Amino acid sequence: MSTSARRIPLVNLSHYRSGTPQERARFVQVFGDALKEFGFVSVEGHGVDDALIRRAYADVERFFQLPDELKRHYTVPGGAGQRGYTGYGQEHAKHRTVGDLKEFWHVGRELPSTHPHFSPHYGPNVWPQEVPSFRTNTLALFTALDQAAATMLQALADYFGVARATFSAMAQDGNSILRLIHYPPLRERFIPGGVRAAEHEDINLITLLCEGTASGLELLTRDGEWIPVDTLRGQIVVDSGDMLSRVTNNVIPATTHRVVNPKSSEEDTTRNSMPFFVHPYPNCVLETLPVTATGASLPPITADAFLQQRLREIGLIK
Repeated sequence: MSTSARRIPLVNLSHYRSGTPQERARFVQVFGDALKEFGFVSVEGHGVDDALIRRAYADVERFFQLPDELKRHYTVPGGAGQRGYTGYGQEHAKHRTVGDLKEFWHVGRELPSTHPHFSPHYGPNVWPQEVPSFRTNTLALFTALDQAAATMLQALADYFGVARATFSAMAQDGNSILRLIHYPPLRERFIPGGVRAAEHEDINLITLLCEGTASGLELLTRDGEWIPVDTLRGQIVVDSGDMLSRVTNNVIPATTHRVVNPKSSEEDTTRNSMPFFVHPYPNCVLETLPVTATGASLPPITADAFLQQRLREIGLIK
């Protein structure tokens, strides 16, 4: 059994959705305790179709094999990296200046142009004409992950003993993003001082990560140890972000994690991953829950103001 399998708890979301009262209670306890201790938990029985994940990964691979000049046509000017293509090395971790060794594509929530959140916060998605199935598969994956995330956020509210919709209502029509990441072999595109994803914390409430196509993800434990997180097929790794940490007064931490560079030439292969970043709706006020309001807490801020601040810090807004 791997270190991560020993250290990061595994829960089955179907136990919460349709299990016995005992299974449901155990899910809530283990899920909440895992996020409280590690900021990470592995989830199976999540309801996201494996075949859909495979189709989305196949589309991701086809898109990132296109020439750079063609991919750059899908960069959204002034879009803060929240839709379409972001080129290799453009994003960097907070407090770093060297870009991460990756490129990625963002799929955002589809809302009608009349929706109050649409402008200026969301805007339309863009789609690569060269991969005809890209839109259908990535939107289907977005929807499936969005539904799983809402259920997990309801379970987390149960863990805190607050109204079940406390967290899921924050994410209703939220500015969530499906990020499709391509890490090319480093022998082809190494940037001195760069790593695939430098140590960072996620900005959002929670992140759902379908299994990557290669290893490399690591988390930093509370006692300062880096441990590998290997997402197994059929599992989704969930981690907590800065926004959730803020509203729970750091009872749930935003855990530092990274994607390390391959350790040998044999391991220096392409790595693709598909994290789903669960964000609140833009005007949602991030403020400490009364149940966690012990000691000093951070002042209220809207989710959009917080997001814009962090996007500037990581180089997606200049």
